[in-house]
Amino acid sequence: MHVVVIGAGLAGLSATLHLLGAGRQVTLLEQDDRPGGRVSQRERDGFSVDTGATVLTMPELLDEALAAVGERNRLRLIRLDPAYRARFADGSSIPVRTEPEAMEEEIRAFAGPRDAVGYRGLRRWLTELYAVEKDRFIGANFDSPLDLVRPELAKLVVLGGFGRLGPRIARFLHDPRLRRLFSFQSLYAGLDPRHALGAYGVIPYMDTVAGVYYPLGGMGRVGQVLADAAERAGARLEFGTEAAWLERVSSRVRAVRTRAGERIECDAVVLATELTTAYRLLGVRPKRLVPLRFSPSAVVLHGRTSRRWPELDHHTIFFGDAWERTFAEIIRDGSLMSDPSLLVTRPTATDPTLASDGHVVSVLAPAPNLRTGRIDWPRVGPAYRDELLRTLAARGLDGFAEQYEVDELVTPRDWAERGMAAGTPFSLAHTFAQTGPFRPRNVVRGVENVVLAGCGTTPGVGIPPVLISGKLAAARIIGR
Repeated sequence: MHVVVIGAGLAGLSATLHLLGAGRQVTLLEQDDRPGGRVSQRERDGFSVDTGATVLTMPELLDEALAAVGERNRLRLIRLDPAYRARFADGSSIPVRTEPEAMEEEIRAFAGPRDAVGYRGLRRWLTELYAVEKDRFIGANFDSPLDLVRPELAKLVVLGGFGRLGPRIARFLHDPRLRRLFSFQSLYAGLDPRHALGAYGVIPYMDTVAGVYYPLGGMGRVGQVLADAAERAGARLEFGTEAAWLERVSSRVRAVRTRAGERIECDAVVLATELTTAYRLLGVRPKRLVPLRFSPSAVVLHGRTSRRWPELDHHTIFFGDAWERTFAEIIRDGSLMSDPSLLVTRPTATDPTLASDGHVVSVLAPAPNLRTGRIDWPRVGPAYRDELLRTLAARGLDGFAEQYEVDELVTPRDWAERGMAAGTPFSLAHTFAQTGPFRPRNVVRGVENVVLAGCGTTPGVGIPPVLISGKLAAARIIGR
């Protein structure tokens, strides 16, 4: 059986490896000149910049994909300690450590013994949530909502998985700063913590319990290692090759046609692309009772500096004071944050080889997507860039606006020009109507031999979910 996988992001690479491991012949097509998709990297003037995801969790999923073809993980992974450092508007700060005793002591010193005890309970709850969800909810294909009816569902209900994440965390932690620290991750899923399902506690579990890692050489190494393993296992990899259309006969795709005119015959196809791209290639748009809702986007600055600020760890979160208003602004109102909360990443703190001299620094500011916010980004973008630099300087990074050289400004319009629907790299929001069996399925009615993979389909957004997505897509084709 010959399978064509379209898209060499992590979902496509994962699908390729699992298909190869099951004895299928695979051709992998990618329109860019390198693998990785949203987990990408760029080199310029002696600096290497992570231009996509910067937070790597659950590396055992990489191990699993590589083990499918008998390979070991060749990445040199560093576990970050702290995983993050949080800095708050009142000037306080706390490192996020994933070892339980170390984090308990940090919380005791930061907020007192009551919250230290609460952290123990929170950690147990997050761990129990993940144990219940990982195989039957996150790691499973759904064919109907009835697939939710399994013994684990009752456990998830008892754990509060269908309640709200923010109020649940508030049961354990009294200090509002700590509540933010263990709930901001819901923004990865496109949700306000007050409205996110408690089930999404698995995201702070991945960050604050399982741990955050960094691959030496940069995040681009992740896709490259997977692609190299696929090639050694016999896959045919074609970069700089864009799929133009699928040649269908009745309900089956017989071949993939490329922009260059090549016709590639196949028995099955995995579309590991943006969801809207997959539907365009198929020539279908499944009907939904509820319109698709996209996550917020982000404005990102990539740059360099010769100065080292002791306030900056590998990942540093600068929380604004107006926390709840921030979510209303970017999710509901479609406006810029009036009191920004920002993620600053300095990967040279872990891997100095990423810069010939000085430091690589990226700044991420959540922002409305293009469907929610009608912002003139070519005009507003440069002014907002300068505002973000001034904000960081006012929050303790003295001289940042003058001593940080911005090489690239990325706005929601730029994400859209890169093919991302609604101008967001975070795809569909994980609302209840877009969760589990209600998320766009990885099979499409009326097309027998095409399967979808990636962050727009099940299980969702983030490096761990898209790796699982590729595995689930392969399972559809293999018949498991």
